Order: sequence, then structure tokens, then C-alpha cells
Amino acid sequence: MPPARPRVLYVTDLAYPARGRRYCDEDIFLTSRLREHFDLALCHPRDAVALMDGFEAVVVRNSGPVLEYRDAYDAFREHATATGTPVYNPLTGRGDMAGKQYLIDLTAAGLPVIPTVDRPGDLHRLPKAERYVVKPRLGADSTGLRVVPAGELPGLVDGDVLVQPHIDFAYEVSFYYVDHSFQYALYAPDPERRWQLERYEPAPGDLDFARRFIEWNTLGHGIQRVDACRAPDGGLLLVELEDLNPYLSLDALDDAGREAFVSAMVTSLRRFLRDTAGTGG
Repeated sequence: MPPARPRVLYVTDLAYPARGRRYCDEDIFLTSRLREHFDLALCHPRDAVALMDGFEAVVVRNSGPVLEYRDAYDAFREHATATGTPVYNPLTGRGDMAGKQYLIDLTAAGLPVIPTVDRPGDLHRLPKAERYVVKPRLGADSTGLRVVPAGELPGLVDGDVLVQPHIDFAYEVSFYYVDHSFQYALYAPDPERRWQLERYEPAPGDLDFARRFIEWNTLGHGIQRVDACRAPDGGLLLVELEDLNPYLSLDALDDAGREAFVSAMVTSLRRFLRDTAGTGG
């Protein structure tokens, strides 16, 4: 069994300049509360491999886009797998953690996702639109995203980009989960201000939508964010399934909401440590 106060390495990039958000504030708050329950140390993602062997588990939080430190992230995954070091979220995620292929796979499976293809021969599978969104397969945080007219698509699709129809959605909404338990939902009433978020009270159908992707991802432990948009027909379409280091927008919650999330995360981490006790190398 893990010790009464397990040692946890918390991986974050406190200096990452996120647009419209302050990652550092969120992690300063979370670690201040987690320290009540765990012996905690913070490190930058580039330092994780050198430090992780001295801890019972590694928690990956607001560590920024992997593209910024791809070599270090690959080394981290290899080392964690080789040594059996428990990583939270577990490295078996099928969403953004594994790249954007899941958007293509979910499209092919007929699930409610923004239609996505990556090959010229599949462009006919997309709904007709005046404009399309083209973004790098390995992109993150909207890096490299372009909106182009339909006539430009054939010269852009080369297997390294994803193509989606540009959808005039009413708003974006995110559903936040710890393990498989729904915690809260936030939405951006103004599509032009993605990170001006407010509490959202989901209808039962909304939660059915979000849970479908949480269950598809099969992660037994961890924090996930299901990002969706409200399409013109009134339905929800998946935008992204964030399962590596989803920003939580805790500043958009009241004190009771933040405390409830901390409690859920502590309970989840304790369960994770119990379930992975003795797996390290």
C-alpha cells in the first residue's frame, strides 16, 4: 500500500502563455490544496524524467501543448512505461493524448463529432460548406488553424492536416469529469470569446452526449474535458476530447464549486494510488 502521505510529482509549466487563460493561477490553487493530502513537488515537463523516480505517482496538469517539448514528452512516456510509474492521467487515453486520429475514427463510426477527414480522397465525405477549417494533425491550442474557402482545399490536404466544415455554432460548451463522474459544465455564450466562460446547466441529453465519449475513452482514472459545440440543428457535436492536461477554468466557479472539484480530485488520486500501488519499477 502507498504511504499515508504519498509523494506526488506535479508536472506543470507555470510560465506557459495561454491565450485568455492563466494556467499558473489554476495550478497554484490546486497544489496549495493537494498539499493538505500529499507530499507534493512541482516540476516543468522537461524535468519530469530526471525527477519522477522518487515519487509514488506523477500528475500531469497544465503542462502546455506537447509540441513545445515533444522530445521530453516522448522520453517521459517511455520512462514511465519502462518503470511502471503511475501517471495521472494514465497514458492509455484515446483522445487528444494520442493525437487527433480519434476525430477521424469517430467520424467514420458515425458518432456526433464535427466531421473530420485527412485525405483528399475523403473530402467528399464532408458536408458541403462555403468554408472549411484546416488544422495540423499534431496541432494544439489553435496553433496553425486556418479557415479557407472550399476551392483551396485540394492543394492543402496532404495527410498532415485535418479538414472540417466550418460550422456556425451557437456556442461552445465543455463538460468536466473526474474519473467517470460529471463535475460541472461551462459555456461561452459569445462564440468570439471562447474563454469568457459561465456556468452551464446541462440537460439530461447533454450529459448523455458527454458520457458517451467518456465511456468510449475507457480511462478508469483521471480528469477529462469534453468540448462540444451547439450545431445549427440544435444538437451537440464533439470538438475535442481533452484527456492529457485539460485546463479546468476553475476561476469560473464559485468557492463551493472549486471545493467540490478539489474533493473529487483528492478522492480520485487516492483511489488511483491505491489501485496502482506496487506497480512501479
